[in-house]
Amino acid sequence: MSSSTAVPGSSPIAETAPLSLCALEPRVPADRLVAEMVPPPRFDSVRFDTYVPDPNQPSQIEAVKVLSDFAAGLGGAHATGDGKRKWFGKKAAAPSGPRGVYLDGGYGVGKTHLLASLWHATPAAPSLKAFGTFVELTNLVGALGFQQTVRTLSGHRLLCIDEFELDDPGDTVLVSSLLSRLVEAGVALAATSNTLPGKLGEGRFAAADFLREIQGLSSHFRPLRIDGEDYRHRGLPDAPPPYSEEQVTRAAYATEGASLDDFPALLDHLARVHPSRYGALTDGVRAVCLTEVQPVPDQSTALRLVVLADRLYDREVPVLASGMPFDRLFSEEMLNGGYRKKYFRAISRLTALARDAKGLVAQ
Repeated sequence: MSSSTAVPGSSPIAETAPLSLCALEPRVPADRLVAEMVPPPRFDSVRFDTYVPDPNQPSQIEAVKVLSDFAAGLGGAHATGDGKRKWFGKKAAAPSGPRGVYLDGGYGVGKTHLLASLWHATPAAPSLKAFGTFVELTNLVGALGFQQTVRTLSGHRLLCIDEFELDDPGDTVLVSSLLSRLVEAGVALAATSNTLPGKLGEGRFAAADFLREIQGLSSHFRPLRIDGEDYRHRGLPDAPPPYSEEQVTRAAYATEGASLDDFPALLDHLARVHPSRYGALTDGVRAVCLTEVQPVPDQSTALRLVVLADRLYDREVPVLASGMPFDRLFSEEMLNGGYRKKYFRAISRLTALARDAKGLVAQ
């Protein structure tokens, strides 16, 4: 609702009061979780021919070819959506060799672009293809239950898993079992990560059972290495420094659909909202404005912030902030620990969104 509002440090002006993410507690039904297993809006229009390989990185050129061939080879798999059984009720023979591809590479080399391009290129209706992050996949199991998730996905031609990160033994066993069942049903797999399949648990847990589960997952994939530098910083200016609290507040009031929250308060709120709902938390939000950005206090809070950063990046929501720059969100201990890949990804993505938000201050 528009009204004459006195923005702190300014004279009254006619503007729209911003939203507050802290005031939202979305509820997401299970059927929405399934329906939303498609490439995020940022990747709606990407295709193999819109991926621009770095001419100095032959592995990027090779990846496009390998994935294009992989998509073409899926034309006969689950063509009718009934890949679990054939004539006389006999179970379909499990395919021999790896039933998937695993895109391994650093931050910003275009792995998600390629994964989404594979999803678009696979000759099947959207209802026979699924695309989601590792966290979204585990959330789906939590919402539907294991057996129902197997039944829901086993008729698919392709399952794409972005940001394949195993952070605890429970998730390892869960996803290992799920993927094994889906491979048996004839579902093709594709995944991205910053670590090769056989190395996923390195630096996190040393339990023999955990490492054994990792090796079992590794056999499902053909690793495909993609080298290169982070494209989000390739030839682009540095992220803008944080703005003043007054600048951020004024921009929030002047931008239709913007949210405005105190950063510490938002971190507290994220603890009360399940990460599977963070996408819904940003529904209709056109810009996120944050005041008093400061280092996150602990690892649990940091991991929740990583999920929010992923959802904002997927939806191309610019982030305008005051306080500390985003590269100081996580402590040295965090950046040197087992979750460092997630934290560096969050810094990279928030930096890109801060760059996108520069125009808001000029309004």
